[in-house]
This record gives sequence, C-alpha cells and structure tokens, in this order.
Amino acid sequence: MGNWVWIPLVLFWTGGFAWAADNVRTALRNRHERKMEMLEAHRQERLALDASNRTPEPVCGCTHHLAKHDKQGRCHERVEIPVAWDENKKPLRFEAGQCNCQQYVGPQPLSTVYADELTDL
Repeated sequence: MGNWVWIPLVLFWTGGFAWAADNVRTALRNRHERKMEMLEAHRQERLALDASNRTPEPVCGCTHHLAKHDKQGRCHERVEIPVAWDENKKPLRFEAGQCNCQQYVGPQPLSTVYADELTDL
C-alpha cells in the first residue's frame, strides 16, 4: 500500500470523520424540518382556498343551522344539557333537552341569481 492510504485510515481510527458524519446528520435534519414546514404551509394554503370558495352558511348563535329554526326564531334542535357536576365544576352527566336560543342573529343567506352575459356574440 502507498503512504497516502495510511492517512485516511489513521483519521478513521481516531474518529476524525465524526465531524463529517455530524455535519451530514445536521444537514439532513435541517432539510427534513424545512420540508415539513413547506408541506404544512401548502396544507394551510389549500385549507384557506377551500374555505374561501365555500358560501357562508346561515348559522345561529347557538351554532345550529337556520333550517332548525321556525318563523318566530325558536330553535327546534335537541342538545345535551348538563345535570350533574364534579368538585371542579365539570359536567359529569347530561340529559337531552331543547335548545333555548330565541333568535337567529347571523347573516341573511343570499339567493342564487342567474344573469345573461352582457356581451354580444
């Protein structure tokens, strides 16, 4: 063997390549973290686009849809009402009951309108 072969072997035996392995590990970890951040940003962007394309639903302050309310504004949805609490004031037991909201307070839904194009063909 030539004399140049002994230099890498001595470095390997004494742990001289540990800095290179550590640098590679750090670079791969940083790359993975950046990739995960990019994926999360794309996911948030998709969720925002999906939310922007949806029409607003008329929801009452009680979180029930407008279709669950009658003409007087009374809600007809059944809800769970707590009937027993523990020492930390957390509900232990629930019973079915009537939602007690009285009026719809959300935005009025817009009707769908069809209009012809204004340009001549």
